[in-house]
Amino acid sequence: MSVEMVRNSDERWVIHNPQGKYRVISTKNLVGNLWLEILQKYECRVEVCTDRGVLSNEEIVGAIGSKCDGVLGQLTEKWDDSLFNVLKRAGGKVFSNVAVGYDNVDVPAATKNGIVVGNTPGVLTEATAEMAVSLVYAAARRVVEADQFMRAGLYKIWLPDLFLGKLLTGKTVGIIGAGRIGSTVGLMLARGNKMNLIYYDKYQNKQFEAKLEAYREYLSHTGESTIEWRRADSMEEVIRDSDVLSLHPNLDKTTFHLMNSERLQMMKKDAMLINCARGPVVDEVALVEHCRENPQFYAGLDVFEDEPLMKPGLKDLPNVVVVPHIASATVWTRRGMSALAAMNVAAVINDLPPWGSPNVLSFVGESVEDVPPAGPSLINAKDLNYTGRSVAKL
Repeated sequence: MSVEMVRNSDERWVIHNPQGKYRVISTKNLVGNLWLEILQKYECRVEVCTDRGVLSNEEIVGAIGSKCDGVLGQLTEKWDDSLFNVLKRAGGKVFSNVAVGYDNVDVPAATKNGIVVGNTPGVLTEATAEMAVSLVYAAARRVVEADQFMRAGLYKIWLPDLFLGKLLTGKTVGIIGAGRIGSTVGLMLARGNKMNLIYYDKYQNKQFEAKLEAYREYLSHTGESTIEWRRADSMEEVIRDSDVLSLHPNLDKTTFHLMNSERLQMMKKDAMLINCARGPVVDEVALVEHCRENPQFYAGLDVFEDEPLMKPGLKDLPNVVVVPHIASATVWTRRGMSALAAMNVAAVINDLPPWGSPNVLSFVGESVEDVPPAGPSLINAKDLNYTGRSVAKL
């Protein structure tokens, strides 16, 4: 499906399908064409900001204007009551975060203003888990340090003690937050490296436990050394016993600075801390101090407390691996996130029902014609009594 495109009077904005019946804005250019094809199919005029900077709330207000049916926004924006009120007054019905997390969105404020909020779960799990595991390997085997050493022309002779790292096999990985991503990270490391596992989550993950137990029994049956796993009674138990600690909680007031100075001190002196959740889960100032005082301690970070900034001193630490919030940055994943966000918006504008299933892979196929006519993930649909019209009437 071709998408007609013209330039807005503001050169930062591009208009797709200018004759569309409904006006939708996207505060960033998204990945692939499927998301645009979805919105065009559902008669949307799509105005896309091509500026790679973060739009201020004032700029977003200007973009919404006097008539806007829906918005695709980013986790770098703070969607509060003032923005949702502007969207409501412009006739808007829906906002979708192009992210699975939505700690940047005041969902109660959206609900108060009658705005349905969407997010994009179900397509980030493997990509984010792979990044967490990549950070584990990079930290354990000092990949970044060794790469810099090579590029600086410092490699003159092989030496027995050059860049000695940590062996993962037989060590213990700790998982805080055993949802989709956390449990996948745990399984990757348990199965791939025969690591023992301990996890904490306020909810028992029986499926995760069954997979761990099945792998333990397989190793026993084949005569290999088995792994041990358990669900901990407290986060502190996981923190104390882990050689690798991977963080996967939601960000809220109970998990802000979850890893503070006191809890960092509980960790083994040569442990590794991995954060692919949200930056403020870790007290970054405390982490800098801890890594300085404990050179055998390593950290791998995909997210930061004051993104895109890092706390002073963090970038100078050789025992910290940092990447710019790219855990979900695979072509397939970001294309899928874009498509899910687009369908969330298109569904509400066209009064289509919520999908009602955690399996959203039907929305990220090759053709727009295969995308189900439903909102894949509408967070506050129940609170707003939003049901759309039945599929049978489509």
